[in-house]
Amino acid sequence: MPAKIYKVRLTREEREELSEWVNKGQVQARRTRRARILLMADEDQENGGWKDADIAQALGAHVRTVERTRQKCVEEGIEAALNHTRSKKMRSKTLDG
Repeated sequence: MPAKIYKVRLTREEREELSEWVNKGQVQARRTRRARILLMADEDQENGGWKDADIAQALGAHVRTVERTRQKCVEEGIEAALNHTRSKKMRSKTLDG
């Protein structure tokens, strides 16, 4: 398996805030799942971060979801990763038949 390109490193304050959101259960399910992904992917834990496949299996998500969440966090920050939205690009429609 190739080395991780995007390594999530959370501060203690960030971990506490994400843990609080997960434990309260008053946040949207998608946001809670992404918070859990970031907590599990955090490289600054005692044993280092979990592997993407292990995170996906534990949370019932796709590995690609874990990869995208990790990438978004590293490139744009935690808030962007938690509020990840689908692309709003207009796709050209194809008529075939």
